[in-house]
Amino acid sequence: MNILFVLIPISLVLLLAMIGTFIWAVRKGQFEDLDAAAIDILSDEAPPPGHRAAADAEADAPGPGEDRPGAPDQHAD
Repeated sequence: MNILFVLIPISLVLLLAMIGTFIWAVRKGQFEDLDAAAIDILSDEAPPPGHRAAADAEADAPGPGEDRPGAPDQHAD
């Protein structure tokens, strides 16, 4: 019976945390467009050329001192 004095407050804290998380998600717009991802999967159209995100393009670019794959070797021995 004494365990109820521990379990009830823990359950109330968890309930308040879940309600707070739900309210945060609604305010941040997480539930605005629920159908777009499902429709995008069904689309046969390829994305237009040059549509890659800038972060992806930067990640693929060689850094200083790195050779590009397939580039001729610039080191002469």
